[in-house]
Amino acid sequence: MFTGLVEEKGIVKKIEPEGLGFKLTFEGKVVTDDLKIGSSIACNGVCLTVIEKDDNIFAVEVMEETLKKSDLGDLKVNDYINFERPLKADDRLGGHFVLGHVDTTGVVTKIDELTNSHYLRVDFNKEFRKYLIYVGSVAIDGVSMTVAEVGDDYFCIGIIPHTWEATVFSSKKIGDKVNLEFDVLGKYIEQIAVPPKD
Repeated sequence: MFTGLVEEKGIVKKIEPEGLGFKLTFEGKVVTDDLKIGSSIACNGVCLTVIEKDDNIFAVEVMEETLKKSDLGDLKVNDYINFERPLKADDRLGGHFVLGHVDTTGVVTKIDELTNSHYLRVDFNKEFRKYLIYVGSVAIDGVSMTVAEVGDDYFCIGIIPHTWEATVFSSKKIGDKVNLEFDVLGKYIEQIAVPPKD
């Protein structure tokens, strides 16, 4: 369980193919102080398991199914990546409930620089539209954000300067993919209201 409050913007150090998946090696200074082999960590919003750890360097494995639903397969060496460790039971919940289970990717289609913020538009598959509401929550590359505008196949968010600089948002360009995890509460409500057919 995560909150969508990114702790650190780390760096991709190595990418090694493993079958149809990858072994990814990252560098981080903040999150690595208590990481152990077997620890969970959200990397651009994807919950992954630490398999190697040495000082500020750690590695994870990404399987084929994760690559289908996320943008991790597009990473390159020296790219920035968002890190968040799991929520502790006695921590404040500052964002929203984020599981690290990415639903799909979206595409950045507009970035406006305003006087004291950035306004970003993300286009996505409209089959997921039912999970978004105006001023509701969505996790973008693991960052808990508030929906400022929503259409049939797009939504927009406003990004304050701190979040812009402390996350991978500042390195995004038009056409870049982002990982999207929609609010789990909406998914459970749907499951209760419209149970799947046997």
